[in-house]
Amino acid sequence: MIPLPSEFIQSIEEMLGSEAPAFFASLEQPPTLALRLNPARENALSAAEAFIADPVPWAKDGYYLRSGARPGAGIAHAAGAFYLQEASAMVSAAILDAQPGERILDLCAAPGGKTTQIAAALGGEGLLISNEPEPARAKVLAANLERMGVRNAAVTNAYPDALSARWPEYFDALLCDAPCSGEGMFRREPDSRTEWRSASPAGCAKRQAEILDRAAELVRPGGRLVYSTCTFNRNENEDTIAAFLSRHPEFEPEDFSLPGVGASENGCIRIWPHRQRGDGHFAAKLRKGGSAKRREAPAFRIDRECAALIDRLEAEVCALPGALKARLVRLGDYLYAIPAECPDTKGLKLASAGVCLLRIGKNYIEPAHALAMALDASLPLQKMELDDQQARRYLAGEALECENLKGWTWICWRGMPLGWGKASNGQMKNHLPKGLRLSLHL
Repeated sequence: MIPLPSEFIQSIEEMLGSEAPAFFASLEQPPTLALRLNPARENALSAAEAFIADPVPWAKDGYYLRSGARPGAGIAHAAGAFYLQEASAMVSAAILDAQPGERILDLCAAPGGKTTQIAAALGGEGLLISNEPEPARAKVLAANLERMGVRNAAVTNAYPDALSARWPEYFDALLCDAPCSGEGMFRREPDSRTEWRSASPAGCAKRQAEILDRAAELVRPGGRLVYSTCTFNRNENEDTIAAFLSRHPEFEPEDFSLPGVGASENGCIRIWPHRQRGDGHFAAKLRKGGSAKRREAPAFRIDRECAALIDRLEAEVCALPGALKARLVRLGDYLYAIPAECPDTKGLKLASAGVCLLRIGKNYIEPAHALAMALDASLPLQKMELDDQQARRYLAGEALECENLKGWTWICWRGMPLGWGKASNGQMKNHLPKGLRLSLHL
């Protein structure tokens, strides 16, 4: 096993004292693996029951995985039945406690574990802006939101200062899961021990302070800010929060209790791998003082072209839920449903403006994969329910045999979406995007 850095050992011994040996021993044990079920998928539990064991105490729909389970390349994962997420990483969104109808900003959101957890808590109501400054990671983030069928989120690709300059005091709550030195990864990814340097915590703390200052500007008076890291040192955790509060007296720590962990102290809480079943996490909850009327979302009018495209989509494919018709915009050859509360994004880079509804051809329209993932079996639409073997073939990109069907068809498995097919002459042509196709050995 790769040895721990000596400076890290010293800092832990200073913090934990007699508990330090148990902590170090925990880092040499296999990591605990977990997932979160998607409440938007009616049969998520039955689809995942072969993989899951005990519930994660602090996370709704969170479960530890059974030993040896590898669900990440299966049908249920492709259908968005769950999100694979380390158990302690579920703490931040649990503390944020998003409520349906709120406006939430996840400031450093990739790859999407916490942001899809927030989306689940919102239940399709309100607004979620998921931001990621790195373009490649923003694409991964958008893909995960799409797979989980989230209807009320947009994905921005911007640095925090660009957002705070445009959207001051717009959000009811903000999650800042800040880039950190990653000491919590020492068990899961032992190679990360060689990348850690004694100067890493101080360097990260400087960057975290800059991000938090911009985050403060984005939260409305009376709103809340949750800050989190996956590292252990005080410099990036309690000390960073204390320094932030000294710069921002309008914020105060807000205490809370977390099942399976206990009560916070001055708004701060930790997951320690020798105390809880998780790799390690820190989180703090802060409340911004004052109160103010919510800023209005920008006015929006659906133009005739967008309305006509929706009419065609509903005539050729299926009727849409109201939430996917509230605000429509054409971007190039694609039509998007933008979350109703979304602020003005003009001039910002977007990995996703919302739910992509369709692609516009010269003399045709084609329903988007994102639309298939955002729909559910309760809607009146033509569908084809696949068994396990058919689903594997579909995910591999194969055409399927079908009877008595014609035109665009919602392809599903156990009532959960996989994508689109188009039926003609007894054959279902496969319209799963090539980048999402999997091998037949599933």
